[in-house]
Amino acid sequence: MAQQPFVIVGGGRVGQALANMGGGQDVLVRRGEAVSGPAGPIVVCTRNDDLQAVVDATPPERRQDLVFIQNGMLQPWLDAQGLGEATQVLVYFAVAKAGDAPTDGKTDVNPEGLTAAYGPHAEAVAARLHAAGLSCAVLGKAEFTKSMLEKLIWISAFMLVGACHGGCTVGEVESQHTEEVAELIAELAAAGSAALGVTLESGVQERLLAYARSVAHFPTAVKEFKWRNGWFHDLSQQALASGQADPCPLHTARLQKAGAI
Repeated sequence: MAQQPFVIVGGGRVGQALANMGGGQDVLVRRGEAVSGPAGPIVVCTRNDDLQAVVDATPPERRQDLVFIQNGMLQPWLDAQGLGEATQVLVYFAVAKAGDAPTDGKTDVNPEGLTAAYGPHAEAVAARLHAAGLSCAVLGKAEFTKSMLEKLIWISAFMLVGACHGGCTVGEVESQHTEEVAELIAELAAAGSAALGVTLESGVQERLLAYARSVAHFPTAVKEFKWRNGWFHDLSQQALASGQADPCPLHTARLQKAGAI
């Protein structure tokens, strides 16, 4: 079946992998170039801190076609851009180096895969991934929000605990600091669920520990703070400023230990 052509912004590992999955009709936009190309999805494969520049380089009439695949809490920023309903994708496949075929992030708890998409171009993105043998579920907004929160918890908890232990791997966090990361997951899940008004399905810790096992070789570091751990830290700051208890005291203590705040 013919692939719908995409505009792909960013020619790194993931952008190149998505282009390789297509039928050769995609338009690749490099850093600093104006965003233009065929009608349909404009998949943004850049770092979070480059997102504003990408939106600015996209004609206003095409911005609802943007597809965001970045890790972290994007929703407040998207809302501020008038893009609250734009397509988002939670990417659970890994590309080891440029040109390599992606490895699906299936786990022993979720063998069906964890990659998920929401929004107007979710079906098109899922179709491309499925054609390449990768999983991708198309979700409604409520279910996607829960999945997004779980991935945010995963990257915030594992990267922070790893950073507190000398930058060990994700697998070492899972196997050697299991109780510590599980307690942090529980704390972030409670605070995040309350802030977003969602209820996560039972088994969050088991799902996230299983994902860590599937990407055990990943290094750990606290990165892109405002998009990841910073969102939870803001919840702590807001609570303390209003005279309430810190909803994330373990998280705050580990941020201090890691020198992130």
